[in-house]
Order: sequence, then structure tokens, then C-alpha cells
Amino acid sequence: MPDLSLQYPIGKFLAQKSYTPEETASSIAIIRVLPDKLATLLTSFTPELLDTPYRPGGWTGQQVIHHLADSHMHAYIRCKWTLTEDTPLIKAYDETTWALTPETKMNPELSVALLNALHPKWVVLLSALSSDDLQKSFMHPQTNKHVPLNRLIALYAWHGEHHLAHLHLILDCKS
Repeated sequence: MPDLSLQYPIGKFLAQKSYTPEETASSIAIIRVLPDKLATLLTSFTPELLDTPYRPGGWTGQQVIHHLADSHMHAYIRCKWTLTEDTPLIKAYDETTWALTPETKMNPELSVALLNALHPKWVVLLSALSSDDLQKSFMHPQTNKHVPLNRLIALYAWHGEHHLAHLHLILDCKS
């Protein structure tokens, strides 16, 4: 049985039935600062630490950083589909195999740069959504569940903090 405190150091994401405007604004603020928090954290990593998994069987620090960019690009596109199509069926992806593609062996600064470009654009979009927009949803093909945009925003605020905590676990191991 895996150690859930290592796998989910900030706990699992718990979707709420609804989100207040203040909760959504707070989630958007968390999304806004992720690239800066990640860039600051990356300065503490050596190449050896970047190649260290955060738990047995887990991703390396480098893979975590590249995954953040991949995942948050998907989230941005899912937002756009949801705003421009009627309850779209989104495309799922196998994040495990995505973590093994060739560019994930490259300097993770590539993904930090991508997040530095993506997040400001995404935050502008999210901040402009009306209460009706926030209720629009997409269908996830693996769960066959509708995911409203306000839940996606909360999920990705959690997602960034979840993976920052994984990176902190790696840094804590060096001490």
C-alpha cells in the first residue's frame, strides 16, 4: 500500500458541489502565482535532485515540472473548448506515458518558461468568466462526468500546490 502522505502530501482533491465567487477568485489567485513559486523552488534544485523521485515509484522532480506544463496546457484548452462548444467531450491523455517523452529529459526551465507564458493568458481568461460561464461544463471520457469550469479552476489550483508539495518532499530529503 503506497504512503498516501507522500503521494498526496496536501491531501486528495475534494470537489465541492458548488463554489462561491470568492472561492473561485482564490483558486485563480493560486493559479496566477504558480509559475513564480515554481521558478523560485527550482533554484534550490541540483541536477541530482531533479533526477530524484519524490517517493518510491514516483516521478522525478524534473518529470513533475514537465507534467505541470503538460497538464496545465490541457486545462487551458479544456476551458477554451468548454466556452466555445456545447458540453464538449474532451480528450484524455495518459500522463504516465507523457512523462516519458523525450523533452521531459530536457532542462525543466523549458516547462517553467511555458507556464510563465501560459498562466497569465489563462488567468485573464478565467478572471473574465461570468457566473454563467463558470457553470458550463465538459464531459470527461474516462469518468463520463460533467466537469464545470468552476470545479476545473479549483482542481488546477489544487494540482499546482499538490505538485509543489512533491517538489518540497524532494528538497526535504536532501536535508
